[in-house]
Amino acid sequence: MKVIRDKDGFFGIGIMHGKHEHNIGTLWRSAYIMGASFIFTIDHKYKHQCSDVQHAWRKIPLFQYKTFDDFYENLPYDCQLIGMEMDEKAEPISEFNHPKRCVYLLGCESNGLGPKVLDKCHKLVYLPGEHSLNVSVAGSIVMFDRINKA
Repeated sequence: MKVIRDKDGFFGIGIMHGKHEHNIGTLWRSAYIMGASFIFTIDHKYKHQCSDVQHAWRKIPLFQYKTFDDFYENLPYDCQLIGMEMDEKAEPISEFNHPKRCVYLLGCESNGLGPKVLDKCHKLVYLPGEHSLNVSVAGSIVMFDRINKA
């Protein structure tokens, strides 16, 4: 698959309070393939995985933040924070128009993002279904939707 890069915008994607290290590795590989500019974690460290046959770590950076506040203070200029959450204020991904410059934030499957974080998001989006998907799968779906609608 050809890496897709947006000439007029960019996006990043990351996980807050991830439970399993392989999720960020899977998301990293998908992010590289689908044209993300960077990935990040909040409150979780990442260890290199031998399953990363694409060597995504050489191609797009991983930023690690200790707290949500630290992450939020370092959002790129003129960039919207898009929370992926099953919330009554969220809009379905099928109707969502992806901003040119944004950062997608995913929470872990069991706890989600939490009220403080949801209040800071510019927009909230949810995927179809009554249950949470694996976080790296959810991230891959939102990135696919972005490039499919471009």
